Order: sequence, then structure tokens, then C-alpha cells
Amino acid sequence: MALPIKEQLKFWGIAMLVVLVLLWALGNVMLPFVLGAAIAYLLDPVADRLQRLGLSRVLAVSIITLVALLIFVVLILLVVPSLINQTSALINTAPELFARLQSWLTARFPELIEPDSMIRQQLGAIGQTIQARGGELVNGLLNSARSLVSIIILLVIVPVVAFYLLLDWDNMIAKIDGLLPRDHIAVVRQLARDIDHTLASFLRGQGTVCLILGTFYAVSLMLAGLNFGLIVGFIAGVITFIPYVGALVGGVLAIGLALFQFWGIDGETTNWLRIGIVGAIFATGQFLEGNVLTPKLVGSSVGLHPVWLIFALSVFGSLFGFVGMLVAVPLAAIIGVVARYGIARYKDSLLFQGQSKDL
Repeated sequence: MALPIKEQLKFWGIAMLVVLVLLWALGNVMLPFVLGAAIAYLLDPVADRLQRLGLSRVLAVSIITLVALLIFVVLILLVVPSLINQTSALINTAPELFARLQSWLTARFPELIEPDSMIRQQLGAIGQTIQARGGELVNGLLNSARSLVSIIILLVIVPVVAFYLLLDWDNMIAKIDGLLPRDHIAVVRQLARDIDHTLASFLRGQGTVCLILGTFYAVSLMLAGLNFGLIVGFIAGVITFIPYVGALVGGVLAIGLALFQFWGIDGETTNWLRIGIVGAIFATGQFLEGNVLTPKLVGSSVGLHPVWLIFALSVFGSLFGFVGMLVAVPLAAIIGVVARYGIARYKDSLLFQGQSKDL
């Protein structure tokens, strides 16, 4: 005889509560394991494809690991130092940028910006605050990155966890499938397939979109002669997973920097061509994202609304810190799939249709 619904709800409710408490209490400890599991999940299709080509699982995972380590070393040697230098330079330049904004406002709107006006004082204070707080942030990140614990997590624990999880991924999935409740196995398997499709489409597809657009923005802005083009492209690429937000934030930041860099002040000639090129770069990126990259790599059936993503990131980040932000998207996808399943069941029930299904 099947377990009563009330008892099933109690059991699964307690299980979910235990998971949330563990996530909250062991957030820092779980970080390398969450990162390792995410890497293994993303790379499992690559390992499966290599296996279909005739390689053993061990050889396939070893090849993937070596390639990943090579890419990581190249990034550390070539990209990361430039990224850190540009970030520090951008923060240190903030007072000068706001000073140029003051000059521009003073030249064109003298009645709004008096020498002792509140607006002028606030602009100067904002620039100094960004420089002070930004410098503290960069120094903190650098000191954290140099710490022994961070080095161990990044260079040892995460790759090891990812390697072993990727090696045993298919076996783990088979064992989990063997533990599913028999009365609901068909439903759970269908929900698992839907969740996997949503996660695969979003994480792998949108991750590829972020990488392509971030590289396009960074390279294009640097070729256009924009100072801090690498950091602007990095920021735009990282937040591109929220549709339109990456292009909007990156575009505003890039065009703002272009105005300060190329706008004529004190008799200088405004370089409208350079400013227009920067704007055209983000317009091109937005066109490629909406019409080529997202339809081809992500698809239209993912079902993760941008507002739902922002809400999930805010809630899980606030509750569980950085680990919460890492698991926010997968949990949002799972909740979305379960919610759609519940709505479909509700529409098939008497509660929705009443006594007459013809209505």
C-alpha cells in the first residue's frame, strides 16, 4: 500500500528543510563541492561524446581535465593580470572622471553648477568614495586570492572534486534513479528530464553566449581605443545571462567612458566617430544576442524569466551568500519546472474544471 499523501509531504518537507539548513550552515565548506559538481555537470556531455568516439571514460575525463588546466593557465598568465590592472586603474580614475563631468556641466549649465553648490560637492564626494571603497575592494580580493585557503580551493579541491564527479557521473545518476520511489518513478523521471533540459539549455547555452559576447565586447572596445575596454567587456559578458541587462549595463558604462575619453573639453574637438563606434559595438552585440546566439544556443523553451532570475539571485544570495548565488539558477530552474507541472495538474483537476469538464 502506498504511503499516504500527508506522510509523503511531511517526509519531503523535512528533507528539503534539512538541505536548506545544511546549505546555510555549511556554505563555505560546500563551496568547492558545489563548484566541482557544476563543472562536472557542464562537462558531462563532452565526456559522453568522447566515449561515443571510442574512448574510455577515464581517458575522456583525463583529456578534458588537461585541456581545462591548459585554458586555466593561459587565462591566469594572459587575461587575469590585465583585468586586475584595468579594474584598479578604473577605480583610481573615478575622481578624474567626475572632475571632467563637473567641467562639462559647468561649461554648458553654469546656473546649475556653482563653485560652492551642493551638486558640485556631491560629484566630488562620489568620485572620492568610489576610489576609496573600490581600492579597499580590490585589495581585499587580491589578499583573499593570495591566501592559502583560496589557492587550495581553486587549484586543488575544485579540480579534484570535478574530476571524480565527472568520472562517476553516469554511475551516480543510475544509483539515484534506483532510489526513486516506485509509485512516482515515471513522474520523477519526467520532471528530471525537464529540469535537465532547462538547466542544460540555460547554463551551457547561456554560458556560451556570455563567453562569446564578453570576448566580442572586450576585443572590439580595445580595438576601438576605449580605455578599460577589457573590464567593460568582462562586466557585460558576466551579466549577459540576464537578457538585456548585460548589454544595458555594459553599454551605459562603455558609452559613459567614451564620452569622458573622447568628448572635447577646454577647446578640444569631440571625437564623435569613436563615440559612435562604441555605441555601435553594443548595438551589434545586442542584435547578435537576440537574433543569432540566444535562439541558436539557448532556445526559446527554457522558461526562466529575467525577473525570476533576479529574484532568485537576490533571495538565495541574501540567505546563503556566495554559495546561494551559485545554486540560485539551478534551484530557480527546478522550482520553475515543478511549478509548471503543478499548474498542469491543477488545470486537469476538479478544483479547476469543476464538475463539468466541458466548461
